[in-house]
Parts: sequence; structure tokens; C-alpha cells
Amino acid sequence: MSLIHIENLNKHFKVLNRREGLSGAFRDLFSGDYKTVEAVSGISFDIEAGEIVGYIGPNGAGKSTTIKMMTGILQPTSGVIEVNGLVPYYNRIRQAQTMGVVFGQRTQLWWDLPVIESFKILREIYKVDEKTFKQQMEMFNDLVGLKALHMQQVRTLSLGQRMLCDIAASFLHNPKVVFLDEPTIGLDISVKAKIRSLIKRLNTEHKTTIILTTHDLGDVEALCTRIIIIDKGKILYDGDIKKVNALFGAYRTLKVQIDNFNESTLQTLQEKIVNHFGVDKNLTVAQTEEFWTDITFDQALTPLSDVLNFVMKNFSVLDVRIVEISMENVVQKVYDGALG
Repeated sequence: MSLIHIENLNKHFKVLNRREGLSGAFRDLFSGDYKTVEAVSGISFDIEAGEIVGYIGPNGAGKSTTIKMMTGILQPTSGVIEVNGLVPYYNRIRQAQTMGVVFGQRTQLWWDLPVIESFKILREIYKVDEKTFKQQMEMFNDLVGLKALHMQQVRTLSLGQRMLCDIAASFLHNPKVVFLDEPTIGLDISVKAKIRSLIKRLNTEHKTTIILTTHDLGDVEALCTRIIIIDKGKILYDGDIKKVNALFGAYRTLKVQIDNFNESTLQTLQEKIVNHFGVDKNLTVAQTEEFWTDITFDQALTPLSDVLNFVMKNFSVLDVRIVEISMENVVQKVYDGALG
């Protein structure tokens, strides 16, 4: 039996069609004009004990809504959902003993208390015995040096330090499944590496099932063997990450800042790129920020050095950046049939 079983799961919200202005807001108080938004639409999947699964997609895809249904915060509109053999929204207290949750923008620690006091409160809430608590705290210290933060107030922690503490807190009671919603959002590379190491070690040692939602494909590549891609409430892909890496691992986006940039510059750049490299090389050019133009390409077909040299030779470039392919680009390529 799977640890998590989801079958034809749906979640719909009624949203008021709001009017503009003060008079519109007043009329909305008595309005019955609602529309139905399908946040999750007929998804199905099973997750086995001990898996680390990346649950990914662009903003508004339905990721967090699914997580909230799996944790029992939201009740589905229809469909079947079972976690550890229980229906989450009917068994929230029992499920809390076997789950850990981290939402990237929220903390489960007490803002004014030292970190160690928050851990002690959680120990009492989850009824963790003294021996297990001590072992867990020693392990967290060995992995990421958490002891150095014990006496700091939570409010004084940096974002990265707080995320390390929140992730440790979610594993404190040895849960069977942990939901990590954007755990590395806004963090620098060194802190991300620590968090990835912590998650991987805890999964390996305790066989904890981990569901990871993130926009950072580096997190997915470092931690997951399986990914589920969702967009507009529907699952686009569910399978081995190796297939995705084979298709998207070589993609890069070259961000260039061109001197005296205007609309004609963008059109000229697009035309020159197509004329030089051809239309079948999976190169796309778009302006995504006010002063930056993105050139996305597959390094397996076109080396980065060729693209960079071509742009530098034909335009006055003020600055360049190189980034991984964005989640939105991955989803778009899935829609275009890249995964078959």
C-alpha cells in the first residue's frame, strides 16, 4: 500500500467577480456574482515510503493547494486522498503526529523565544521522549552546526538560519512524511547546499518520505529521483527525473544588458540570432526585465561560448548573466511536447 494515495482529486474555489472603485466595493458586499476557479483538477498519483518527490510547476499551478489537502488544511471538492492510510482532513490531529511541514514564507518557531526553547515546546507538543530529542538535536548539530543558534531569538536569525531551524523542527518527531514548500526560496548558494545536505541525510537515515515543491531546479536535481510537473491544476508529467534532465539539463539562459536598448534592438537581435544559428536550434529571445534580454538555448545543440561571442560581436553589451532554465520555460516545453 502506498504511503500517499491520490485519485481524481479536485479542489475548486468560488471567487467573487469584484468591481473597481469604492462604489464597486460597496456593491460587492451584496453581489452574488461568483466564478469557480479550478485550483486542482482531477490529479492522481501514488507515492511510496522513503521517496523524495519533486512536485513542481509555475506560480498558481496548484502545488500549494495540493500540499494543503495532503496535510488536512483544506478539504478537497471531490476525489480520494489518503496519507498513511488516513484521510487527512478527517484525522488532522492523528496525522500531525506523523507529518512535518515547512512553508518557506512562514515559521513554526516562536518569534521572541530562543531557538532551543522552540524546539523544547515542539518536543512537548509531539510527545518526543528525552532520549530521542537529544539524539535528534545532536544529529542536527553534526549536520549543520545548529547548536550555535540555540540561544538566539528566532527574530534575530537570518532567513537561511531560520530555514535550517524550521526544517530541523519539521523532522524533530521522526515523521513518516515531510512536506517542504519552497524551502530554499531567497537563500544564497552556501545555505542552499546545507539545506539540501540536511534533507538528503534525514531521508537516508530515517527513510522519511519527502514531498518537495520548489521553483529551483537545482533543488530538484540534487534531491529527487522522481518529479511530478503540474500546471493549471493538471499533471503534465510524472516520472523519472533522468528523462527531464536529459531534455532540460543542458538548457541555459544568457541574460544580456545591451546599451541603448529599445524595441528595434530586440527585433534586430531576434533576426540576427535566427539568421546565424537557424530556426531549429531551440533558441528563444525575449525581454523579461526592463534592462535585460533573455536568450534561452540548448547547449547540446549550441555551445554557450558561441552564443555569447555572437552577441558580444554584434552588440554593445554592458553586462551578462548565465542562469538555469526557468520553471516557466520547462512547463512551456512540456506543453510543446518535449517529454512526448
